[in-house]
Amino acid sequence: MLKISRVAALIGLLLPTSLMAQSIQGEVKNSNGESIAGATVRVEGTNTVTVTDKNGHFSLKDLTSGMNEFHITATGFAHLHQDIVLSDDKMKTVSLVLERSPIEVIDIVSTPMHMSVMESAAPVSVLSGETLRRQQAATLGDSLEKLPGVQSNFHGNVASTPIIRGLSGPRVMIAQNGLDASDVSRVGPDHSVASEASTSQQIEVLRGPATLFYGSGAIGGVVNVVDGRVPSDSTTKGEWLLETNSVDDRKLASFNVTTGTESFGFYADGYWRESNDYEVPVEAELEEDDGHDHDEDEHSSGDYTVDSSAEESNGFTLGTSYLFDEGYVGVAVEQFNRKYGVPGHSHGDEKVYADLEQTRVQLLGEYNFQNKFVKKVKLASGFTDYEHAEIEGGAVGTLFENQTQEIKLDLTHNILYNWNGGISFHFKDSDVAAQGEEAFTPPSNTQTFAAALMEERHFGDFLVQLGARIEHVKLTADNVLLPTLDAHAHDETEEDAHDHGHEEEASATRVFAVEQTFTPVSISAGLVWDFTPGYNLGLSLSRSERAPSASELMSFGPHIGTASYEVGALFSTNTDNGLIGLSNEVIDLETANNIDLTFRKTQGEVAFVFNAFYNQVDNYYYQNDTGLYAESGHDHGEDVHDHDEHSDELPVYIFQTDDVVLHGFEAQVAWQVSNTFKATVFSDYVRAKLKDGGNLPRTPPLRFGSQFSYENEQLSAHLDITRYQDQSDTAEYETSTDGYTLVDASVSYDLGILNHDVALYLKATNLTDTEARVHTSFIKDIAPRPGRSFALGIRGYF
Repeated sequence: MLKISRVAALIGLLLPTSLMAQSIQGEVKNSNGESIAGATVRVEGTNTVTVTDKNGHFSLKDLTSGMNEFHITATGFAHLHQDIVLSDDKMKTVSLVLERSPIEVIDIVSTPMHMSVMESAAPVSVLSGETLRRQQAATLGDSLEKLPGVQSNFHGNVASTPIIRGLSGPRVMIAQNGLDASDVSRVGPDHSVASEASTSQQIEVLRGPATLFYGSGAIGGVVNVVDGRVPSDSTTKGEWLLETNSVDDRKLASFNVTTGTESFGFYADGYWRESNDYEVPVEAELEEDDGHDHDEDEHSSGDYTVDSSAEESNGFTLGTSYLFDEGYVGVAVEQFNRKYGVPGHSHGDEKVYADLEQTRVQLLGEYNFQNKFVKKVKLASGFTDYEHAEIEGGAVGTLFENQTQEIKLDLTHNILYNWNGGISFHFKDSDVAAQGEEAFTPPSNTQTFAAALMEERHFGDFLVQLGARIEHVKLTADNVLLPTLDAHAHDETEEDAHDHGHEEEASATRVFAVEQTFTPVSISAGLVWDFTPGYNLGLSLSRSERAPSASELMSFGPHIGTASYEVGALFSTNTDNGLIGLSNEVIDLETANNIDLTFRKTQGEVAFVFNAFYNQVDNYYYQNDTGLYAESGHDHGEDVHDHDEHSDELPVYIFQTDDVVLHGFEAQVAWQVSNTFKATVFSDYVRAKLKDGGNLPRTPPLRFGSQFSYENEQLSAHLDITRYQDQSDTAEYETSTDGYTLVDASVSYDLGILNHDVALYLKATNLTDTEARVHTSFIKDIAPRPGRSFALGIRGYF
């Protein structure tokens, strides 16, 4: 025994201190000395993690000697970062205290850097748990619009997408578990996002440039829907939900479940939703003085609805994974189906609807290494087959298709000179095609390959986050069309308007190929300073570049969903004669230079987050109203629209570039008045204008609101009051929008059936039955928000 002890002592002297295994135990308590059960204790830069027991106790073994950074989290409390020195072979005992935080602090799970609303340099938000279930809606944009800095482009309750700080479309990435949703929602606002909130675990929003993690398509932000379709453990858990809504007779049922054995995990989810046209408090279409007599008795009952706003949706996901000591690897298959009306696209009695089908296969895996350099490798790969048909009179008018292959590989290293981080490789190939009479964008292929480096390090009270990314983007299309277009202004004389451009009709349509290559480069630097306990300041600087999308460059045709005739940046128009030809302008990268300042109080009965941002975007691609009109080319029959000689004409919008500036703020203050009552106020604002004068179209207005919450062990009640101000900062040819106030309420009661969490709930929206027209919506004049509605439901967790 003595001989063995001497050998052990000799080895201990020869080995570096940092390689000697140490142990720690302790208790996690709140500021009142009460134990916190279920708190997560993690050693940063390692794979070591544990959860406190019912008495708040924890223990960890096999830690390295020297300085270790511990990260402790629990629901309802501010996160704690604690540096602890382990210097001998004895078990170290500690007591860790968490302070209350009335602002929910949830970590982003899809980025290699540690990010949360209270700790990261870049502003983020997360919806999860009861808050997510309370705010989820039929569309992704409407589910997120109560988050500061996030609004919806509300498209008739059927296809709304999120707007982040005034930016949307190709500048906001929609992702599923870190991979592109791969639909065509960023091509047009009438195209639904192929992702479902009712089966998700959490939805993450990164406000401002997130190109380091997701690519140049995230120059304005990212929305990542997270679910457990590829399980990383086999713990049996799940949830289910049943709901009905009065405003559109909506029925919703959804579930998700995870289970498994020691070596295999299994996952399944599914949902079904059906609704009719939704009710509104006023006539859906704004009346105009058009000189025609209208039936005064029409809708005299007050039963107003938005036509073509019904939907039928269903989907399911099956996943499995192989679990081992160092990680997991698994695959999941999802089928997503949705049929929904297209408001504003009906012709007479003919209803137009979209039939969306998507099959998504995802391969996800993680391997934790036990060597000196590589800590973890994460693999995410996906294949998506998407099809979206717009159907009129039983026949397919336009068919959109998108096939995408994508793979991401993240390599995280162990602590290197006190730096945590790693490198990421990303490849994506997308084939997008549209066929039919309203196919305004030619078929195209986009290939992207990227490499990114991200690192972070604590310097005492300072956290420094650095990153850089370089991409190679190749955009090709073989059949780009330059049709002959009779575009004219409505202020011309009747004879001129009908004769205009006919002298050019003999010219043939030109067909040509396009190949564009780009090399976007993005860099960022962030700093968080914990200048005093419970407070911090954050600064984020970034420069992000984005390659224009196929629709921004090559569109040429009617887009009925947005009631416009779209022309891409490859073309130019002469407003004097209405002729459109190829542009001589150079196709440049869009470049955003962004500054974010954040001031936060992270602990105590009162907490707050104040963000201010300034974003200068050079070569910003946007649609400019030319003041010209063109025939839609759609045959609606002889009797349709006979009352209006211009009814089959659409305004011509052309993509052009300009330098723009977007600046604004987000503010959130929460006060935990007592253990059961909390009050929260928030506000957000963005000013978006051309650098040389003029405004960007469809910019969200100033918004502010409040929420009052009461929660005890069984009862939960919430009252939300949100005010949207008038929006008069409009672009040329754009109309202003009146402000409105929305009042929503919800109450939930835990039934506690058979020791399971089962809750009965009632949600009420727009209690005052207010006319609310969303300024950011392309169809605000024909589709206001729904009127007063009540939703009754029951949900359970196991």
